Amino acid sequence: MALLLPLIFLLKIQRVYSADNGWGVNYSSSSICALKGSTVIINCTYKYSTGHQIMKVFWTNTYVKADHEEFPDLSKDSKYSQRIQYLGDKHHDCTMRLTDVRQTDSHKYYFRFTTQIEKDKWLGRPGVTLDITDLQVESSGERVIEGHSVTLTCKSRCSLTDRSTFIWFKNTQSLSERTDRNNQLILQSVTRNDSGNYSCAVQGQNLTSPHQYLNVICKYKLNNLNPSF
Repeated sequence: MALLLPLIFLLKIQRVYSADNGWGVNYSSSSICALKGSTVIINCTYKYSTGHQIMKVFWTNTYVKADHEEFPDLSKDSKYSQRIQYLGDKHHDCTMRLTDVRQTDSHKYYFRFTTQIEKDKWLGRPGVTLDITDLQVESSGERVIEGHSVTLTCKSRCSLTDRSTFIWFKNTQSLSERTDRNNQLILQSVTRNDSGNYSCAVQGQNLTSPHQYLNVICKYKLNNLNPSF
């Protein structure tokens, strides 16, 4: 299968806002579901009182910290440093990009900024929950009789963006005519030729599901397996 460009998830659903006395962080979404290996962009803006100068901006996935210690900066963490990029600025934009997401990235993330005044700092709660998922193929039947129909569904643990386009493979070969925004592959009036290993992927993403074997049984063989007396 040819390598496909990484799929970038840009979610702008409900706004999540934490603010007090002119200070706050505004996240574009409270939760994001993304496929393993994809790139996630978390859109974010922040505000603070006039007269302050922003000194430090970063993202963290830690809410509880020890006394007199700063929250950990993910860009300094070896598990994130090569994959996280701050796309914002030191004014009002706090957008962040995380590439090649992994199952271990399933976490809650917060934006943090500090000013020239030691006591004037802000952690953007409640943060953004990132859930990383993979793909699975589910069949409406393990054994299908010739002439019957079968439905294969490309499933993930959480809901992906509505813009996802699903593609299907049989024995690792792309079924180009089966590319659709619907996550189901419906095979009508199947024959023995439809037997094989089926897998699915999302267009623009290099993650492919484990295969699901479809076994199409001819009517004659089925009668021999279930003789009547």
